[in-house]
Order: sequence, then structure tokens, then C-alpha cells
Amino acid sequence: MQRKSSNLEIWVVLAVALFVIIVFPSLNAFTADGSWLHVSNFTITLYGKYLCYAMLAISVDLLWGYTGLLSLGQALFFSLGGYMMGMYLMRMIGDLGQYHQPIPDFLVFLGWSTLPTFWKPFASFPFALLTAVLLPGVLSGIFGYLAFRSRIRGVYFAILTQALTYAACLLFFRNSLLLGGNNGFTDFKFILGYDIREASTKRGLFIATGIALLLVYLLCKWLTKTKFGKVQRAIRDSENRVMFSGYSTANFKLFIFVLASLIASLAGVLYVPQVGIINPSEMSPDKSLEAVVWVSVGGRGTLIGPIIGAFAVNGMKSWATRSYPDMWLLLLGTMFILVTVFMPKGIVGLPAQLQGVYQKFTAKKMKAEPVSVTPDAAVQPVKPE
Repeated sequence: MQRKSSNLEIWVVLAVALFVIIVFPSLNAFTADGSWLHVSNFTITLYGKYLCYAMLAISVDLLWGYTGLLSLGQALFFSLGGYMMGMYLMRMIGDLGQYHQPIPDFLVFLGWSTLPTFWKPFASFPFALLTAVLLPGVLSGIFGYLAFRSRIRGVYFAILTQALTYAACLLFFRNSLLLGGNNGFTDFKFILGYDIREASTKRGLFIATGIALLLVYLLCKWLTKTKFGKVQRAIRDSENRVMFSGYSTANFKLFIFVLASLIASLAGVLYVPQVGIINPSEMSPDKSLEAVVWVSVGGRGTLIGPIIGAFAVNGMKSWATRSYPDMWLLLLGTMFILVTVFMPKGIVGLPAQLQGVYQKFTAKKMKAEPVSVTPDAAVQPVKPE
């Protein structure tokens, strides 16, 4: 039964992915602007951002939902990937900036006349991608090695990851780091020679993000079905028993932590050219907390749940920030409390939860109904012979 449910989930995901990757961009490219079927460029960009958030949510769920590691630092790795791509995009501006200099505008504003040495290799797209893998991977590897070898777990691990993120956020706000300070990077022009503002480029980035999300989902789905995935869930349920069974839990957790950081970094790489900006506020601790809310709302430990949660919560955020901008944080907190108390398995677990409530209700109703006995079925007294 569980295998059939898992296969059904994969087929549903593939069908939705087919629609997202092929049909949705086609409605933008081949329908007239006035048609009710037309998907605007703004919508393509907006949903492309949601796809990136869905990847970030999967990285959180891989740690929290499957391994029991509540990391509040995934926004850091998301932003690091975004900054590496942003540096490449800033190099592609050339002398088309406001100051018409061959270096980024913020460097001109800071008094630089030549490009800093560490900026020069980012004219290469492969180098930017390589650093988007190496920097988050090395950072998460060093931090994870020190934390897991010290057997830091639970709330202490969450606090440490949050502290790491906050420290990095403060560092990136400094102009002396030469990464844009509090303004970050923006005003991008080209990516791989294509105008980043053209509708065709936006569609290409959207399709690339959809394919990346599908591959990340399939990879994590396969991983959680292997023996590694079973050990992973055993660590979540009882790490001490796994250690007593002879497994090195620190190595398992380190691998998952690095993998989750790379997934978050990939999401950041695809996020920046679509949204058009990256700054230190993206790595603030509240961004990681929002990702935890996405996972909780969608369904922790399900992979499909974080995707649904990312779309649902961010769709609500887009509506609330337009209609009730001062109420969004209150709505977010209220939603998290309600889901935690009344929907512990999230949106994905809601059908099973409602079915359980219905079965309990019908069982109580059957017990409460009196049993009627017909006269014919009444027990007759036994006559003595």
C-alpha cells in the first residue's frame, strides 16, 4: 500500500512538472496578451521565484523532516549561491552601469578605479557555478564536522546555525567586504550573452528552475528510499540506538548537511537572475525561519509537502503584502501556530487526518445508537419438559 502511494506521488509530480516546464511557459510565449490563457512575464518571474523557494524548502526538510536536524542557517547557503551568481551577473554589466565604468557602480562609489583581484575570475560562468558549489560545500563541511563531532544536537544545533547565519549577515553588510554592502547586487543586464530582461530569457530561467526542482526532488526521493534513508530516519527517531548499532551518525549527518547546503545554494543561483537582486537581508535569520514554516505548513518529512508549503505560504504572502502589508507577520505567526496545533502533518497529511476524524465520529455514533430488538428475535423462555 505504501509503495503504491509512493508511486502515485511520483506520477503526480511528473505530471505537474510536465505542465510547469512545458505548458506554463508555452502559455506565455504563444498566447496573445489579452487572452485569458496568457501567462504574463510577471507571473513567470513570480512562479520562478516560488520554484526556487521550493528547492530551499526541500533542503530544510531533508535535514529537519528526515534527519531531525532543525537548521536555521539554510538561508545563508541560499544567499551564498545567489552572491556567486550575482558576481558573475555584475561582471556582465560591463560599462552599462550608471557611472559607465568597467567596474560595478558600488565600487566606483567606494572610490575604486580598478576591479579587485578576487572579482576578476567571475567573468567566467563556469567559475561562478564552481564557487557556488565549493563555498557553501566547504563552509557547511567545516561547520558540520565541528558540530557533529562535538555531538551538538537539538536546540543547540539550531541556535548555532542561526548564530552562523546572523554573523555572516552582519559581515556582508560591511562595505569593506566589497560585495555591495547593504544594497547588494542589482541592475543585471545579461546572462550567457542573453538579455536578462527579455521574455524569452525569463522563460528559459523558469524552465531551468523547474527542471532543477524536479531533479532535486527525484534525487532526494531516491535517497530516502535507500538504506541510507532508513538510517537517516532512524537517526531522527533515536540517534543513540543507531550509534549503539555501530553506525557513525556524525558522518551520516555531515553528508546530509552538506547535501542540503548544496541544494539551497542551487536555489540561490537560480533565484538571483530571476528576481534581479541579492543583498544581505536574504540571509537574515527570519528567512530561515520562514523556510521552516513552509515545511511545517506543507508537511514535514514528505518532500512533496515542502513544495506545496512554499507555494501556499508565499502565494499568501504576495496577496497579504499587497492587501494588508502590516498584517503579514501576524498572519504568518498565526498560521504556524494553527498548523502546529491542529495540522501536525501539514497540508499533505490533512486528508488522512480528516479521514481519521470521520472514522472516530462514525464509530462513536454507532456506539451511541441503541440496538433495537424485534419481537420475533426476542428470546423465548424455555419450557420445562
